[in-house]
Amino acid sequence: MFDQAFWEERYSSAPAIWSKNPNPQLVTEVSELTPGTALDVGCGEGADARWLAARGWRVTGVDISPTALKRAAEAEPSVEWVHADLFGAWPFAGRAFDLVSAQFMHPPADERAVLFGALASAVAPGGTLLIVGHHPLDLEMGVPRPPMPELFYTAEDLAAALAPGEWSEVVTDTRPRQTTYDGQEYTIHDAVLTARRTHAR
Repeated sequence: MFDQAFWEERYSSAPAIWSKNPNPQLVTEVSELTPGTALDVGCGEGADARWLAARGWRVTGVDISPTALKRAAEAEPSVEWVHADLFGAWPFAGRAFDLVSAQFMHPPADERAVLFGALASAVAPGGTLLIVGHHPLDLEMGVPRPPMPELFYTAEDLAAALAPGEWSEVVTDTRPRQTTYDGQEYTIHDAVLTARRTHAR
C-alpha cells in the first residue's frame, strides 16, 4: 500500500512535503541523551537526522524514497543516507545503534510487528528505542486521518510487544499537541514509546 511508488509520487508532487523542523517528541526525548550512533527510520527529507547530527550524533537515515533521500543528502551530506524497503531484507544486520527512532510510521499491524521488532533488535545495550505514532484517539476527534483504524496504535500496544527482561525504563505516553490543517486548528495525540535496553543482551 505505502510502497516506493506511493512515496515517490508524493515527494515528487512538491519541492518539499514536510517542514524542516524536527519532530517535537524526538526533541523532548533525546535532548538530554549523550550523543552516540543513531538510526532514523523513515527519515524522509531528513529534518530529524539533521537535528541529531547537529548535536553530535553519528546518524544513519533510511527511507524508501530516493527523492526524499536526495533532498536530505543535499541538505546534510555528513549523514549516512540509506535507500531501503524495510519490509524486505533488513539492511542493518550486525549493526546496533545507541538510538533507534521511528516517527509516524504506520504500516498495517502484521507488517508493523515485523518492522518494529527489527527496530528493537537494532538497539545497542544501554541504548534507546523511540517510536512515535498517531494515536487512535485522533480518529474520534475529527482530525484529518485516513479512515483506516488498523494503521493506528497506542504506546501500550508497542510496549506489550517488547521482549520481557530486555528493557528497562519503558515509558508509554499519550501526548496532546496543537496543529493546523488547511487553516483549521486541531488537537492531535502522539503515542510515544521510549524504552532503554538493558546493558546485557
